[in-house]
Amino acid sequence: MKYRNLKWLPLMGLPLLIASCNTGDEDPEGMDSLSTLTIENVLESKALVQSGTFQNAGSSPVIMPGENITIRFSAAKGQAVSFATMYGWSNDLFFAPDNPGISLYEEDGTPIQGDVSSQIKLWDNGTRINQVPGADVEHPGTAESTPQQIIEVVGSDSQGNSYVSASSLMNLTLSYEGNSTFALTIENSSGSTSNPTPFSPGVWAVSYIAGSNLLDPSPLFVPGQPTANGLTSLAEMGQNDTLGEYIMARTGIFTPLSPVLVVVYNGIDNPIFNSGEKDRGEGLKELAQQGDASGLAAYLETVEGVKDVYVLAEENSTVLLPKIGDQVGGSVTQALNISTGDRLAIATMYGFSNDWFFASVNDGVDATVKGDISSSIALFDNGTAVNQFPGAGITQFNLAGTPLDESAVIQVVPNPNSFTTLPPITDIIRVTLQ
Repeated sequence: MKYRNLKWLPLMGLPLLIASCNTGDEDPEGMDSLSTLTIENVLESKALVQSGTFQNAGSSPVIMPGENITIRFSAAKGQAVSFATMYGWSNDLFFAPDNPGISLYEEDGTPIQGDVSSQIKLWDNGTRINQVPGADVEHPGTAESTPQQIIEVVGSDSQGNSYVSASSLMNLTLSYEGNSTFALTIENSSGSTSNPTPFSPGVWAVSYIAGSNLLDPSPLFVPGQPTANGLTSLAEMGQNDTLGEYIMARTGIFTPLSPVLVVVYNGIDNPIFNSGEKDRGEGLKELAQQGDASGLAAYLETVEGVKDVYVLAEENSTVLLPKIGDQVGGSVTQALNISTGDRLAIATMYGFSNDWFFASVNDGVDATVKGDISSSIALFDNGTAVNQFPGAGITQFNLAGTPLDESAVIQVVPNPNSFTTLPPITDIIRVTLQ
């Protein structure tokens, strides 16, 4: 038996390797035959972990002076929340924080709470000539002969109209609700200023972070660039539908898979785990929480009936990254010597979770079968760490956190679950025997 003792490496900036499959020929005499196992991350990844729209809950969707709305979201250290809402009594001005958004944690991981109004700014969308701001502004107004770049409005706009500071018009309060969940309250405080204005319905977004890099540090707009993706409808008319649809299409799942544990066994039950029992303390916890399969692999080598143990890492990146744009997902391949009666089971961490792992259900699969066996894989909760929003949890190991202990039985992760709705398992991990 053999395995490679491999550690989880940084997730971003790593090239992907497309592993090739070599089909073995079965021995006509029923002796050992050669099979090729291929495991792929086939997830069509998304850049945004969460996003949404907001509006006043009253009779009007507009947020008038003295009114407020609150948005709730999860985030890990290094992530930020961005949002945009129209300065209603303007031609095409909008409020938004600078990219990547409102900071949420101190350097030591302490959640930021309290007044964060200093992070709000006022922007000119660059598509309409600005009139004197106020209730008499015509909508949509006169179009710029050539659309301009998005620029910050500080004191006055391009036509010389005056504005008090954005933080005088909008008050932002951040509160931490525990377990990586935040609430951001946006209050219209413009009523007592020289620039009273309603706020339109808006949009908000939180980007995934991998390593130290946000997958999309500019989810809503880019200063110095022309407006795009429906922001004009929000900035000119206060309509958040188009931009909301754009960010929702970019919101979903992003996760790497850890180096994959593979075990071939005969005459025994699945030696990795049983659903409905607690973690056995044999190394599965470390795989499920940290992506480290070395301890479990070493233990399995000592189990009678286990023939071969492998820990398969993508050659250059170690982890199996998902598809990112036009870049294919990570893949690993292993040649196996298979005899009649052999069974096969695998396990790999859902990288951006607290202790979720993909694994073969029940007693694994007949190792002599050929073809796609992805339907034999399910997503399990190891029951050893408190769960948080996948990809947005401050205690998730691969987001630089320390898991919080819990003691529960191993069970299938519901879908949808209390955090999100996942794609079908076969749209995340593909397992093939040839």
